[in-house]
Amino acid sequence: MTKLVINTDGGARGNPGPAALGVVLGDKHYAEAIGRTTNNVAEYRAVVFALKKAKQLLGKKKASEAEIEVRTDSELMQRQLTGRYKIENKDLQPLFMEIWNLRLDFKKVDFIHVPRAQNSDADKLVNEALDAAEVNLLNIRT
Repeated sequence: MTKLVINTDGGARGNPGPAALGVVLGDKHYAEAIGRTTNNVAEYRAVVFALKKAKQLLGKKKASEAEIEVRTDSELMQRQLTGRYKIENKDLQPLFMEIWNLRLDFKKVDFIHVPRAQNSDADKLVNEALDAAEVNLLNIRT
């Protein structure tokens, strides 16, 4: 059995504003600018990205036997994904459903809230992606 720990983060500068996601999956790091959205949508999109990437890296058979621990510093999202809070924001509902369906590809998926300090690598990736997107936008405009 494979156990995989994934740290995820999403953020927007301004809310809504330019947004990005960061994912630390084992020794692999991923960051991606995702356009203009809210912090919460960026957090959810980071989890979607992480679960899809985990399945891709593991392969279908290994994924079905894997236990995944998704760590996030978003207490709101973690509580929504574990059923403790309702999801009232209509923008989050389809992302919740996508995550719910992606969970079926794995033996077990747990969502764990961690303090921001324990999620600093994923947070750093978000900021790097936002900085890079800002530089690219400036280069396009000049």
